[in-house]
Amino acid sequence: MAAPSIASLVILLRFIGLFQGWEWAVFDQYMRLRPSESTDERVVIVGLTEDDVKAIGQSVVSAHPYADLLEKLRSQSPRAIGLDIYRDLPVEPGHTALTDLFNTTPYLVGIQKVVGRPGIDTVAPPPALAAKSQVSANDLIVDGDNTVRRGLLSVQDHNGNTVYGLALYLALLYLDPEGIRPETIEGETWQLGQATFSPLQANDGGYIRTDASGYQQLINYRDSKQTFETVSFSDVLNNRLPPNWATDKIVLIGAIGESFKDTFYTPYRSQNLLSLPTLTPGVEIHANLTSQIISAALEHRAMIRSQSETTEYGWILLWATLGALSIWLWSPTGPQLKQRWQRIGFFSSAIAAIPLSTFLPFLHGYWIPAVPALLAFAGSATAVTIYLAYTATNIRRTFGRYLSQEIVTALLENPEGQKLGGERRKITLLTSDLRGFTATSERLPPEQVIKVLNFYLGHMAEVITRYN
Repeated sequence: MAAPSIASLVILLRFIGLFQGWEWAVFDQYMRLRPSESTDERVVIVGLTEDDVKAIGQSVVSAHPYADLLEKLRSQSPRAIGLDIYRDLPVEPGHTALTDLFNTTPYLVGIQKVVGRPGIDTVAPPPALAAKSQVSANDLIVDGDNTVRRGLLSVQDHNGNTVYGLALYLALLYLDPEGIRPETIEGETWQLGQATFSPLQANDGGYIRTDASGYQQLINYRDSKQTFETVSFSDVLNNRLPPNWATDKIVLIGAIGESFKDTFYTPYRSQNLLSLPTLTPGVEIHANLTSQIISAALEHRAMIRSQSETTEYGWILLWATLGALSIWLWSPTGPQLKQRWQRIGFFSSAIAAIPLSTFLPFLHGYWIPAVPALLAFAGSATAVTIYLAYTATNIRRTFGRYLSQEIVTALLENPEGQKLGGERRKITLLTSDLRGFTATSERLPPEQVIKVLNFYLGHMAEVITRYN
């Protein structure tokens, strides 16, 4: 009874969303515990820093530095350039030169902000790039704890048009020379090289009734350290890079300075017991998602997926059952594991198995809920413990009136002895008589007789108890 009851309660509380924050925290911790991955050299970042703004001498950078920057990058023949900076309005000087570069660079992708109230939260794309359909959405999805764990591969604008996310657009430009293009399998599932993509659902992983609009994917961040080579605007403008630094690569251009307010918490950098939380530039998040798509398509690098809800319910029920059994096996009224260290070892191993059985699949891209399993295990174990304690109390209260502590303990150790019919066993009976007791009791008042009996029984009970 304990296992299905506790499992149902845990599933209900999970559906309410009570455990969502805890499951996110476990997800983030698993991210940090994974082995480090190597730097993806196919994706590089040109970051606009505070020092760059000072060197340019403009708080709002005009078009001229961008035109100069793009011209120098274009000379190195990259496969794709993603301009993760809004340029919906002209900022002189240099607007004409920048527009010419937009018109003559087919692998340059601009951005627009799609999600939000039109004219308030949204930002239009560069007109020249919009005319050539070389624009993408750079919207990021922030969870309730202000952490970015999901990315958009595509989203619909307010006119119902599908807009590719910046990461997907750049990845497709990179993969096109390899002859790799998306192929629809069924519904919203499609194949890209060695990878199969399916959109995130509202209750996938640790999410509960989340807004899954657009084509969302969990971001498989590469590492906690800087995973993409990053240079500043000044490095490019002052020719401090090798002549083939960007050749055949994806170049992402974006602001990385604190004052630009384009930084976010991520699983790697949000919470750390040994240091203060740090923020990740938005351009680096787009770089991670871009790298994820390319690595999955070319090298079958794992993407983070979840199981069906039915499978997760079965997983929770399994651990609720194991929790009830673990207590029953070492309880005083259940089958005995005779040694105390065996009991403790069994229970500890079962507890340790939950994070282990969820972390190992996570290394291969499967997000299995650990928190509900742990709560189901502990809840059913607690329920069985309370039931057994209540039963043992009743047994002691009932039989303790008539039997010694040793016999009551034996009954608790072996409930079979409580059944009608008992068991066959060799025992010893002591029958004793007090010599002259009848004559003495006739002579003495009743109070004196009781004193004699209590004196006698006290000594006899002590000896009998000593030898069981």
